[in-house]
Amino acid sequence: MIIRRMLPDSWRHWPVTVRDLPLALVIALAAVTPPLRGIGTQLGDLPARPFDALTVVVIALECLPLALRRSRPALSLALVSLGFAIDQMRAYHTFAGAALAVALVSAGAHLDRGRRTTVLAGSLAYVGLAVALDRQGSTEGVVGFTTFYLLLALAWGTGSWLRQNRAAEAERRRHVAETARAAERARIAGELHDVVTHHVTAMVVQAEAARYLTAAPDRLDAALTAVTDTGRRAIGDLRVLLDVLNPDHGTEARTPSVGDLHALVEQTRRAGQPVEFTQQGTPAEVTGGAEVAAYRVVQEALTNALKYAHGRPTAVHVHHGDREITVEISTDGPGTRAACPGGSGRGLAGLRERVTVLGGEFDAGRRAGDGFVVRARIPTGSAS
Repeated sequence: MIIRRMLPDSWRHWPVTVRDLPLALVIALAAVTPPLRGIGTQLGDLPARPFDALTVVVIALECLPLALRRSRPALSLALVSLGFAIDQMRAYHTFAGAALAVALVSAGAHLDRGRRTTVLAGSLAYVGLAVALDRQGSTEGVVGFTTFYLLLALAWGTGSWLRQNRAAEAERRRHVAETARAAERARIAGELHDVVTHHVTAMVVQAEAARYLTAAPDRLDAALTAVTDTGRRAIGDLRVLLDVLNPDHGTEARTPSVGDLHALVEQTRRAGQPVEFTQQGTPAEVTGGAEVAAYRVVQEALTNALKYAHGRPTAVHVHHGDREITVEISTDGPGTRAACPGGSGRGLAGLRERVTVLGGEFDAGRRAGDGFVVRARIPTGSAS
């Protein structure tokens, strides 16, 4: 079983000339096989001539250049056409004439430069061959020569069609890759926003509060310690996130889960924000997309509370159900555009998209008073 898988892989590593050579050899061997000696292309309808020493040379000239049909398609087509012309002029009518159709399809598919020149040169060469055959007594006539030319043109057109399909597929894959890269950049940008904004906001608030504690060394030391701890946590979270960009990073999941919500709430409290936290149900043992989204919703809402409602009571409620996680964060602060659905805040807009992708619902807006509320319902089944 392993050997069968290894053979195709190893074959693809061979040069393209080597991989194209077997087809050339098969056609050449078929041309000298007794049952196929009388079967071949008969352009000009001249009386067939028995095989002689030159026949082997002609067959080799028609078939062996097919090994170059992808690496050097113009040269391959020229040599095969020369062999075909000699074949018809000498009236061997060998099976090797089929190589011309293969060479035309390959040239139409793989020739990059001089396509028009190749078509023009090939057409003129065909006219010359038709005239030469007619002078030797060919009974093909204009209709027969024209029909055969159209068949050759069909072979070239088939190769051109394959070329266009290949180019379209390459363009589609490029577009898919660009879309995937853009989506990944947006995801990483959202993660960076969530991590950096929250921690830096907490550090700014803690540093501002420390200005007023110079007369109380103990409280000042506690405030500076909180700033230091927040900075260390920010560095750790950033390291986890940036490890994803390292191609050698481990396969273990290292994303924050709802189990870290207690630490997140405690960090916000140390920044001077009164937070009431309640959690119902049991968090999942394995962190999935729903758990990470719930964590980010709470993180962004607490960041907004620190920015725009600092010192105002904030309530965080998380419920872990069998099939979904519901999150609600509310504050009595004076809500701002950044905390509203139509605001310019990038964080909540990104969270709305993340929750929607998971099949959930997200809402953020002002409360009846002067505060704001953020609600999210996130199905856990789509995150497994």
